[in-house]
Order: sequence, then C-alpha cells, then structure tokens
Amino acid sequence: MSQGSGSTTKDDVAAYRAIELIYHSYLTGLILMISSRAGAARAADVVFRTFRRQQLARFVPGLKKLGLDHLPHAVACAQYHYLSNQVGGVKVEYVYESDRKAWVRYPPPRWIWSGTAICGIPSEVSRAMLRGWHANNGVVLGNPRLGFVCTGQTVDGQPGLEGYYKEWDHDLAPEERLQFSPGEVCPPFRADLAPRLPENDWPEARLQKVLRNYAMEYITSIVPETIAVLGPEAGGHLAGAAARLVGMHTFDEVGALLGGVGAGAAGFAAAFARLAAGQGDDAEVLTEGAISTVRQTSWRLMQEREALSSAVFDAWNELWVGAALAHDRFVRVDVTERRDRGDPYWCWQFR
Repeated sequence: MSQGSGSTTKDDVAAYRAIELIYHSYLTGLILMISSRAGAARAADVVFRTFRRQQLARFVPGLKKLGLDHLPHAVACAQYHYLSNQVGGVKVEYVYESDRKAWVRYPPPRWIWSGTAICGIPSEVSRAMLRGWHANNGVVLGNPRLGFVCTGQTVDGQPGLEGYYKEWDHDLAPEERLQFSPGEVCPPFRADLAPRLPENDWPEARLQKVLRNYAMEYITSIVPETIAVLGPEAGGHLAGAAARLVGMHTFDEVGALLGGVGAGAAGFAAAFARLAAGQGDDAEVLTEGAISTVRQTSWRLMQEREALSSAVFDAWNELWVGAALAHDRFVRVDVTERRDRGDPYWCWQFR
C-alpha cells in the first residue's frame, strides 16, 4: 500500500487556474443546459436567485473591503462592479458622470458567456442577472431613490452589457428599480480616470486565488438554486448532466494546466486530490493494488450552505465522473462514504 497527500504547495497556481476553468465552464454550461432543456423562464428564475444570493452575501461587505462605502451611492455601486469584476478577471469599464449617476459597462467578450455560448443565452436570462443584483443595491443600502438603467445587452447584439446607476429625486417603486433605455449610449471609457486597486495589497498569487474563488462562488450559489427551482429530480438531473459534459470537455485543458495526468486510475486519483487541494480542501490518497482511494473531510465549495439536498453533491460529483471518463473511459468512480450522510469523510474509489 502507498499513501500520499493531495496537498498543494502554498500557492499552486496551476491548480487554481484549473479550478477556475472547471467552475467557470460549469457555470456557463449549466445555464445553457437549463435554458435549452427547461426553458428560458426557468433559467431566468435560477439566474435571478443566484445573483440575488450573491448580492445579499457579498455586496455590502465588498463595498467596505474595497473602501467604497463612503462614496455617493450611485458612484459606489458602479465602482464596486468595476473593481470587483476586474479582480475576478472580467472585462469591465466605469464612467463617472455625476455624484448621482455613474456607468458600468461589460464589453465583449463577456466572461460569463465564454466563446460561442452567448449564442444560446436568452435575453430574459441576461435581464435576470440585473434584476437579481443591480436592481437590489438601493434596497440593501437603504436608499429607495437608487436604481439601475440598462442601456444595452450583449445577448441582444449590442456591443456590451451596459447601464448606469442613478439616484432619482423620488422613491422608486419595486418595478422601477431596473429600467431599460436602449437609446442611450455609455460615454467613452478612460482608464486614467477610473479607480484602481492598491497594487501592494493585491500581489499576483492573491489575484490567482481570487480568480478561483470568483468562479467557485457562482457554483456555490447556482447548483443549490437549480435544485430549489426545478426540484431534486429534474434539477439534479440537469445539473449533473451539465457537470458530466463539462468535466469531459475541460479535462484536456485541465490536464495541460496541471502539467499532465498520470495513466489509469492512480494517475487520475492523484490529479483529483491535487484539484481538491486547489479548492482549499484536504485530500488524502491511498493506493492498494488497482484501487486508488481519495478521502476528504472538508467541502469548501458548499461550507456556507446549510441543509443541502443530497442532489447537490450528486450533481457536482458528475464533474469528476466526466473528467475520469475523458481521462480513461474504463476508469470506474465510486463514492463509498459521504459526510452529508453522516460519514466522517467523503471517500472516492477509482479503479
């Protein structure tokens, strides 16, 4: 019997990049899967709930962390999107117009709809992102006069998702918090006038971790929300089907990022444990004969979510089933123990 740890070095940048790729692809793929199989309305509901959950959990703490909480609300909101998305590797622009009006623009290519995926995204799914997040900033800031006006959507053929935060002279009704004005155009972006992150506080290694975390947080939200909207059976099936396809189709690139994956079950188990460590989890590899076992006591991806349906784990696990099938279609993956069912750890066997 041989035993080894799946732990990475303090900053395993290759593993961070591989995890960011996997979860970024899963986010896009799952939304496409729901849109094409369950319909645009259901997909929009899932996306709305995903972005609303992200907004409630991250927006106000993020304002404080970025040092924006002292700014006028319209400006603070636009600068938040500019800085936080820039850290996450998203192409984004910011334009100040006044203390009560500030623009944010996401030019193509859109991060969330990588490659040709944008061709399969319904307009209402893109609007659901804005309803979930941008329309609710005034609510959480206690400013009923603050709303967002969308002036263009990439999915509709415009050269970017853009709009502005505006503070009106009157309180807005709920349906007025998100408005559409396609005739308006965002002014030109000037990088020299835009806010900047303090470089000393954001070294390269930290930024790579942030890219990983940025993609992971979307999966933390969207998989449980998919199952909440569609139910454990239908939602779990679609989330799992998307995961398996993404696992298969990203594996070559993941393997290249990791510097190669060893042959057979043992090689895949070692890569699997390294990816687990790249997510911030503990992972231990034990090999005996033709069977390689990986044990893991933490699940950082879902540590903030309570009372999860078992369908969440089942769906997520299909990422690794798909990856194993791409690596060697004869490798068998069995989950033999699960912490979400009372066991002391999660245990996978690869043979």
